[in-house]
Amino acid sequence: MTEKKTQEKIEQLQMIEQSMQQIMAQRQQFQSHLLELNSALEELEKTDKSYKIIGNIMVATDKEVLKKDLSEKKETTELRIKTIEKQETQVKEKAQALQKEIMENMKNESA
Repeated sequence: MTEKKTQEKIEQLQMIEQSMQQIMAQRQQFQSHLLELNSALEELEKTDKSYKIIGNIMVATDKEVLKKDLSEKKETTELRIKTIEKQETQVKEKAQALQKEIMENMKNESA
């Protein structure tokens, strides 16, 4: 493999690593959202009155309706996290394979 092709592979690896960072940031954002949902569900169990924030106002709402809404959001968020984790694994594997290929090519070029 030529030096030019190796450089192209290195640039490709850098793009993959940037993509990986974006995926990890997205996963962290969803995990933070999941923690908020879990906390809200826990607090909802401790109270008789429940409120839902709609825009800039807080409206009294039925506890069971709110619980169902939060549970659905939690389930959706968990699914998104699983999807992102799967994507993260695939990108990691691709990066590792490319990195290995680059290292082998660099060894061959220097020999």
